[in-house]
Order: sequence, then structure tokens, then C-alpha cells
Amino acid sequence: MTIERIVLAVAGGFILISLLLAHFISPYWLWFTAFVGANLFQSAFTGFCPLALILKKLGKQSGPAFP
Repeated sequence: MTIERIVLAVAGGFILISLLLAHFISPYWLWFTAFVGANLFQSAFTGFCPLALILKKLGKQSGPAFP
């Protein structure tokens, strides 16, 4: 898996988990959903993504997300 696909998978997983937590535990978990969405939005314009930096240092390869 490339860095881009891992980032998409992790972000999608975080959103689904936070929605489940908001439904079953507390609606305050929706703030985490908003944080993930805001981070995805800003990274689309700035190119800065902390997870991508970590994955690059771990030796993962970058590639096209949607060939």
C-alpha cells in the first residue's frame, strides 16, 4: 500500500470509529470527526499531513492514490 492509500484508510477508519463512539458513548466524539475532516481539507490545499510524514520516515513508498 502506498502512503496516500494508507492515509485515506486511516482517516476513513477514524471517522467511522468516531461516529460509532458518538452514537453509543457521547456526541462529543463528533468533534474528533470534525478534526479529521478539517485535517483532510487543509492537507488537500497545503500538502501537509502528519501521518504521511511518519509513514515516509518508516520507509513507505509514495504513489498515485487513484491510478
